[in-house]
Parts: sequence; structure tokens; C-alpha cells
Amino acid sequence: MKRKIMAILALIAVIGTSLFFAGDKFVKAKGQEDLLTLVTVLQGENIDISGWSLHAREKIETSKLEDVQKYVQTLKTKFPDWTWQVTSTSDKWEATAKKASSQGFQENIQILSTLTMENPQTYIIYEVQGKNFTEKTEQFIKEDLKGTFSDIFRENTTIFSCIKGEFNDKMNTNLPFTVNRILDLFEAKEMESIEEENFVSTSAYSPLFADGLTTNDKEMNLQLGIRTERLGAQTTLVVGTPIITIEY
Repeated sequence: MKRKIMAILALIAVIGTSLFFAGDKFVKAKGQEDLLTLVTVLQGENIDISGWSLHAREKIETSKLEDVQKYVQTLKTKFPDWTWQVTSTSDKWEATAKKASSQGFQENIQILSTLTMENPQTYIIYEVQGKNFTEKTEQFIKEDLKGTFSDIFRENTTIFSCIKGEFNDKMNTNLPFTVNRILDLFEAKEMESIEEENFVSTSAYSPLFADGLTTNDKEMNLQLGIRTERLGAQTTLVVGTPIITIEY
């Protein structure tokens, strides 16, 4: 059973990754407010947050590597205290930057350009992730991120927010019931679902978030996964908009 669950999780991860790079299928997200919405709803249900992340990505419309390199030099002047590294192979050029915050979270920037003869593509990706969600974290999301996004991105930025948490009391109900309760809190309508004895994964649509993507002629912008090892054990959930981006 455990192998079967891991296989399902792996499938979700593959789907999530493919959607992450399928930029044309996403509409422009409202912004980092989605992460705060996830936090507010889950904390109101007495769920202890054990991890959170915010991803933002944008396709750079240029076919010249020189333009990308100039763009990276501009970013280096805007983020001089970050640790920068540039690598290159026969098929890709990549620049990465990292910064560990004193507030307990990690920020990363990645600029990736494919070196193909036809239709070269360049993406810029920003990620911030941490464990506990504190008042300082909320202040960072509300105040600092706007300036960071302004320095990095230009337009048509797609944002992914994700939370991992644990129920701080033992579960007395089955997992499908708990999933439905969480969906109700997000005013969400279920689109697709996978159910196992100790694991449930659901894709849904919620009016609380920006429009996400269309799959099988259905619009979705929320993914939820809940699992427990055995009856009475700690129950873990991961919820993301428009898709889950945290491994678990």
C-alpha cells in the first residue's frame, strides 16, 4: 500500500512539474495574497504549518543569450548580497542566486535559457520557502515581496503558493470527510479526486483564488492532499494554488 501511495504522489509531482513549465496554460495570478489566504484558512482550522513556499515564474521573450546575460548582470546589481553562480552546458545556460534570510527562510533566483538552434526559451524563476509561518513572515510577504518582484519580473508573472501542515489533534473522522471540510472552507468545488485508504488527493476550483488552468475542460486552481499513516496517527496535508509544489 505504501508503494502505491508513493507512486500516486510521484504521478502528482510529475503532473505538477509539467504544468509548471506549461506557461501558456496559465492565466496571470493575482499575486502573493493567495499564500496569505491559504495560511488564514488553515490556521483557522487549528492546523500547524510546518512548511510554506511561494514560486513565481516568467518567460523572457528573447532569442539572444547576450540579452539574457545582460539581464543577469542587472539583477546582480540589484541583489549584490546574494550568492551568484553561472553554469553552462551544450544545451543550456543557467544563472542561480541564493540568499538565506535571518528570518528563517530561503530565497532563490534561477534564470534558465535553452541553447537550441530553433525556438530557444528563457525562464526566470523566483522561490521563497520556509518552515514556520510567523508574523515576520507575513510582514515579508506583504511588504518586501512587492519590491523583489518589481526588481525581478516584467509582466505576465505566474505565482504558485503552497502550504504543508499537520492537524494539531488526532483525527476522529475519515479522510474524505476531512477533505470535504477543507474544501468547504475554501468555498471550493471538487473537480477530480484520488482516494486510497490513507491518502486523498483532490483538484478543485475556488473563487478565493485567481483563475488557474483548464484540464479536461474543467477549470481548477486548488490542489489538496491529505494522508495519515494509520488510524489515530498524525494527519498531514498539503494545499497549493493553482497546484501543489511541495514534496511530501
